[in-house]
Amino acid sequence: MIVFFSGLKSIKGSCHNFCTAVSKVVTYKELKNLLNSKKIILIDVRETWEIYMYGKIPGSMNIPLDDVVEALQMSPREFKEKYNEEQPSKSDNLVFSCLAGVRSKKALETAVSLGFSSAQHYAGGWKEWSTYEHPEKKQGE
Repeated sequence: MIVFFSGLKSIKGSCHNFCTAVSKVVTYKELKNLLNSKKIILIDVRETWEIYMYGKIPGSMNIPLDDVVEALQMSPREFKEKYNEEQPSKSDNLVFSCLAGVRSKKALETAVSLGFSSAQHYAGGWKEWSTYEHPEKKQGE
């Protein structure tokens, strides 16, 4: 009996964590509204070559997934020098995007673990965005 109740406690805790993570997903419509309000920092975590090859969501900055941990812990000066943008603060409304939501979810988990409690991710990613919007011109075109 005791093991059974312990198991329930564990399941309940997992469900709570899962439900919390689900609320951190931004839809296409929500992302459009956030971008229009200018109250968002959109970080595309795809590789740089993907941005050049396929385009990006207007207003996004590129920080490849493998660089997210380091970037979010840089000094503001280092961040500005490397990304030519102001470093997000832990209270900023960060939204991560990628191709289809896999890498952006990992970036979200990383950001939340570093104290960026308002972070979210756009699960539809570039695949969904490009079905609704004309891609921003690729670099070099």
